[in-house]
Amino acid sequence: MKTCLSYLLVTALLAPGLPAQVVEYPLDSTEGLRLINVKAEVVELGGLEGLRVTRADDYTEGGTLALIEGSRFENGVIEIELAGEPASWADPAMRGFIGIAFRVDPTDPNRYECFYLRPTNARADNQLQRNHSTQYVSHPEYPWYRLRDESPGMYESYVDLAAGEWTSIRIEVKGTAAALYVGEAEQPVLIVKDLKHGESVGQIGLWLHESTLAHFRNLRFATGG
Repeated sequence: MKTCLSYLLVTALLAPGLPAQVVEYPLDSTEGLRLINVKAEVVELGGLEGLRVTRADDYTEGGTLALIEGSRFENGVIEIELAGEPASWADPAMRGFIGIAFRVDPTDPNRYECFYLRPTNARADNQLQRNHSTQYVSHPEYPWYRLRDESPGMYESYVDLAAGEWTSIRIEVKGTAAALYVGEAEQPVLIVKDLKHGESVGQIGLWLHESTLAHFRNLRFATGG
């Protein structure tokens, strides 16, 4: 039986001389997920199978996450394929917010670091809006609006995206620094040198805003160093 807990352990190198453990979750099942204000099911999008995650039927308020139970992440690399777009119930101002939360506090899932995408911003007919295509946040103390107000342009950037279509992202984390790569880019689209929670350890979560129709597949993360 397929399950996202049937992961593959292999040996790899994060950097020369730095051995790492690589864990792979195909996300072809809801088993092993801790669903927080969301529901999930296996579906196909564009001929590829993955998890569709949306807000729970009884959602009222709060964060929306699907945590990978048993995951432990401090430093390393996270890779995943995802697709996001505004859900049918979303306000027209919503952008289809989708990403990955990392170093999630297992005792308080509202406390985490996160990179996310705003797919519909990427091809907006407005350059300022395009510049808000990617975002770093650190919940609960540093939501996007605080970071934008206190440090305009520092924690978000432009990248080309298509709403509702699969794209790959990679997040590299080391100490208090992290970088986001999108697609096949060899250079990061967003660099953060001051992760707001400092050096911490936690779980990995599939992140979305409650207004978003989100899809995820092929999660892979390497830990070490």
